[in-house]
Amino acid sequence: MNAPILKTEEVDNIGIVTLDRANKRNALDESAVEEIDHYFSNIPSHIRVIVLQAEGDHFCAGLDLKEHHDQERGAVDFLRVCQAWHRAFDKIQHSGTPVIACLQGAVVGGGLELASAAHIRVADKSTYFSLPEGTRGIFTGGGATVRTANIISANRVVEMMLTGRVMDIEEGHRVGLAHYVCNTPENPKNVKEFGLELAQKIAQNALLSNYAIVTSINKIADMSATDGLFAEGLMAAVVQTGADVQQRLNDFVTKRAPKVKPE
Repeated sequence: MNAPILKTEEVDNIGIVTLDRANKRNALDESAVEEIDHYFSNIPSHIRVIVLQAEGDHFCAGLDLKEHHDQERGAVDFLRVCQAWHRAFDKIQHSGTPVIACLQGAVVGGGLELASAAHIRVADKSTYFSLPEGTRGIFTGGGATVRTANIISANRVVEMMLTGRVMDIEEGHRVGLAHYVCNTPENPKNVKEFGLELAQKIAQNALLSNYAIVTSINKIADMSATDGLFAEGLMAAVVQTGADVQQRLNDFVTKRAPKVKPE
């Protein structure tokens, strides 16, 4: 039986989930995907934000190609593998708990699909992105045609898959694969430190607001304009019932809340 790939810990109300297979560049086999599915299906109720990170020099090199080669899967068997990835990554994106991915080194194939399921991506300057499936004779199966394409456009995904080229952190940041870049003159903090700081800041938001943001916006984007506007109004009405809404609004009215201004 394979050793567990996920290490989990908590810092106050922040969950830290670490891919721990550095000797394989944190490549994902079937058991690893099952572990991801299990954790994000059973998030403790006190956890307000999750940081997803990795040991070693690389975030995730994607599908464990050795396992895939050795299994010699047929079409139906591999379809079931893809569906397991979809279930696990759907739970990351739609669990209702904000997820921050801390990236470094390779974010390749299924690793990019995993990162695309997170709500915020913080990247070390060493990070690079690729979808090499075309050069491997395979096809994406963990959600790149949906999640990654929603971030960078379907056309960019087509180009990346056909050419197998590597996108560096500057371009990845520009097209939205990374929201923040760390270990630079502008932001000298390391990626895990900065990711945890963001998580602690987000954990101070109203719980119901965070839930609405990470569960509804992507779904609304898939709706018609008319349906989306109705869903937005409905979610706003639900969030208005949150226990701390009046206190937060009162802080604003009485000028105790911090002003919105550049940092």
